[in-house]
Amino acid sequence: MAEHNMQAAEVHELVVEHEVGEKRRHSLDPNHVNLDLGFTAPSGKEKMEMLRSPHASDSETPDDEEPNDFEKKTLRRVGENLPMAAWLIAIVELSERFTFYGCQGIFQNYVQRPLDGSLGRGALGQGHQAATGLTTFFSFWCYVTPIGGAILADQYIGKYWAIVCSCGVYLVGLMVLLFTSLHPSLEHGAGLGGFIAAILIIGIGTGGIKSNVSPLIADQYTRKRMAVKTLPTGERIILDPAVTIQRIYMVFYTCINIGALSLLATPYMERDIGFWSAYLLCLCMFAVGTTVVILGRKFYVVRPPQGSVITDAFKAIWIMIKNRNMDAPKNSLADDFGRAGVVYPWNDLFIDELKRALIACRVFVFYPIYWVVYGQFSGNFVSQAAQMRGHGIPNDLMQNFDPISIIVFVPILDRFIYPLLQKLRIPFRPITRISFGFIVASMSMLYAAVLQHFIYQAGPCYGHPLCDASLDADGVAHGNNIHIAIQTPAYMLIGISEIFASVTGLEYAYMKAPPSMKSFVQAMYLLTNAFGSAIGEAFIPLVGDPKIMWLFTGLCVGSFSVGIIFWLLFHHLDAQEDEMNELDAKHEDLDNKQALAATGHEADNAHA
Repeated sequence: MAEHNMQAAEVHELVVEHEVGEKRRHSLDPNHVNLDLGFTAPSGKEKMEMLRSPHASDSETPDDEEPNDFEKKTLRRVGENLPMAAWLIAIVELSERFTFYGCQGIFQNYVQRPLDGSLGRGALGQGHQAATGLTTFFSFWCYVTPIGGAILADQYIGKYWAIVCSCGVYLVGLMVLLFTSLHPSLEHGAGLGGFIAAILIIGIGTGGIKSNVSPLIADQYTRKRMAVKTLPTGERIILDPAVTIQRIYMVFYTCINIGALSLLATPYMERDIGFWSAYLLCLCMFAVGTTVVILGRKFYVVRPPQGSVITDAFKAIWIMIKNRNMDAPKNSLADDFGRAGVVYPWNDLFIDELKRALIACRVFVFYPIYWVVYGQFSGNFVSQAAQMRGHGIPNDLMQNFDPISIIVFVPILDRFIYPLLQKLRIPFRPITRISFGFIVASMSMLYAAVLQHFIYQAGPCYGHPLCDASLDADGVAHGNNIHIAIQTPAYMLIGISEIFASVTGLEYAYMKAPPSMKSFVQAMYLLTNAFGSAIGEAFIPLVGDPKIMWLFTGLCVGSFSVGIIFWLLFHHLDAQEDEMNELDAKHEDLDNKQALAATGHEADNAHA
């Protein structure tokens, strides 16, 4: 029994991260609001002293042990290979994104163009603004629903079962879309109602998948602490979990974009056979992914839900707000806040993790502007392509240059650019990567604005690109005399920006979330996309000619400005990365000690 008491004391000691006396120095000041969240990076002078210390390298850390401070500053950091389970989940995401993008990419033509084919293959004939509005709403809806999927996973049934249930809902939506896109259904007026019902149902399904599949793939990698390793060449390196998680999400995003290459097939199927054939292909592909989810269950690392963790998080945040102090919910400071004897159903480590998650949420506030820019590639870029001469290329086929650019540049960055920066000891940490992504996205909008200007300068229709003068013998409008391929760089710049902004956002959401709230924080990140879609809805009146050129110009200025402001506000967080990420290792220690204490308690009971 004495041994059990000692173990319990060790658990308590681990949970209290800072000296209570140091915390009380600020906690009793009612005007103090702790905004640094407890993470303080060493000053430049302190770093130099560490490097100059005569004892800094007296003893090398053995392999597989955690590096000391000097080694963290001097050794190259590398990632590990992905576990097999992570690859399985990546395949599942590939099939889901194949379906999502294959359908979404042809929605613009499906809704905009009439069934009679006068403007090319169409179905609902609702016009440009209505089509852009519905596709933008679909994007908005798909990024609101992850909140529900995250709550379902983190609080009730876990990530795996939330994904399985969401796959079932998704399949229902795809079947509604397929059957209402058949020619008899369209002729009898079922197309518009069926389309709206389908995107609502698909949105619920994709929301449950999106909030859970990205944290589930990272869960398959279980190392939480850095470790030293000596390579066969004799070079000593650090196996850094943060670098591995970065690699996981780059592979994950590559698989997303391999799936997005469904747009190489669906526009031709739409044009040559009909929309129903494209939707059928997507349905079959999604059925394959659902089968892999179910059959691969025994290979996955599946973490059980933690009960009322989300409710507890909001209670803790309310206590922080009420006391104007982010340490107020800690049980170790109960006396300082006038609640002696009150014990909350969480430990101090959970509050530190929650504070770290709130940092991530502050970072995410700037993402909606980026998503407005990103959203142009599946809406207004498609319409812009229709204003140019296609030379046999469907206007919605051009979207494929976005995923192609990602598929090409991700391996280059992962295998060459990032390792080179590591060797040169040039840090390229999350906040800097996100800022760079915003700026690259602004370059895409600049290119689109200039291209739109040249479209208006070309004949035969000039400022009205789809006028009667562009009609062929079959009565189909072909736009102005400028080649559609000139649009390629706009898509490629959007794709490159995603590698820095979108991939890093997924990584940041996972790394900064408490272990029991990975899906919820991921959903909060995805919610920023919904806000971006809502802002995009406000711009619908600007999608006509010639105002759309000024829309692209405004988005260019906005994205560039936000990228600079974002870096100025948050670049200090890059220096605090290691300290924030160490909380996961502390959480693992706490879990291990609690398990050990529970085992000791059971042994004591058995002995009694």
